[in-house]
Amino acid sequence: MKIAKTDIVFFLLASVTGGICYARFGADPVIDGTVKAGILLLEILPQLVAGLLIGGLVTRLVSREKVARWLGGASGLTGLMLATIAGLLTPGGPFTSFPMVYALWIAGADAGALIAFISAWSLLGFNRLIVWELPLLGVEFSLIRYAACLPLPILAGVLARWLTRWPAFQLKSPEAE
Repeated sequence: MKIAKTDIVFFLLASVTGGICYARFGADPVIDGTVKAGILLLEILPQLVAGLLIGGLVTRLVSREKVARWLGGASGLTGLMLATIAGLLTPGGPFTSFPMVYALWIAGADAGALIAFISAWSLLGFNRLIVWELPLLGVEFSLIRYAACLPLPILAGVLARWLTRWPAFQLKSPEAE
């Protein structure tokens, strides 16, 4: 198991906030917070396992060459549109979508396609449109919002591809981390 710098930062933040909480309020709130965190972990664990499994299987189901051809830097607007469609059709929360994005990154997708996917998932998620937006906000508002947001994932993908040409925005390969 590899420990990343972000793991260390989050562990330190948890330790410092736990220490401050203990110093100010005693052990009971620290224990209560730890128990609530454990319960939350148990609640999200099935989603997290499923998302990681989907992400892992994507890398086995589709060859690196196909992912690079469909979603790589040379895929043009077609790749950004495919990523947008995939993002808007992906159900679930971040425990499902981000492992898929990571798997696609490992499999050869470029930053533009991945950002188009994430943007479409967060802005245009079809399940949220059906379950939440249409019933609560109505057809007219939902259609206006959807139409206004529809080009944004592709624009974000184009911008990401442009930005990654600059040295300050170059991405390291996921295997290098």
